[in-house]
Amino acid sequence: METIDRLVTFISRAVALIGGLAVALMMVHVTLDVLFRYVLNRPLAGTLTMVTYYYMILAAFVPLAFVERRGAHISVEVFTAMMPPLVTRLLSVVTGLLTMAVMALLAWRGGDAALQAMRKGLAQVQGDTEILVWPAYFAIPLGAGLMTLVLFWQIVTALSGREARA
Repeated sequence: METIDRLVTFISRAVALIGGLAVALMMVHVTLDVLFRYVLNRPLAGTLTMVTYYYMILAAFVPLAFVERRGAHISVEVFTAMMPPLVTRLLSVVTGLLTMAVMALLAWRGGDAALQAMRKGLAQVQGDTEILVWPAYFAIPLGAGLMTLVLFWQIVTALSGREARA
């Protein structure tokens, strides 16, 4: 079980790094676009498309597994803080199962949408530049699928009575 726990931790950290890189690249890209636009009067082609179809999607969806692994999603613990540990563990398993079902559905439907976009060769035209956007569609099923994996592992560890590593 320790090996699986390490693997889940490694995967969640790796996708967090991808999300962080997307944010950093977005900052650099937008800064360069502003500089080129106002200093050289030549904006970078495709900035809006890259930001909306790549950077934002990667930053928002891919790190979902990392955030879940850390227990950093928004939660309200007004009532559960007063409950016995066994009840809170049971509620954690139930909410984990429900969230896992939603994330698995999102991964499945997102995967279908990504495959359709790939088959169609979806692209976005900005100015005189055409940018393929279908690869970005795979970020949603990747992020949701990895979050499903993390949730599954958290449920397994909760049912076994041990705590998962962050």
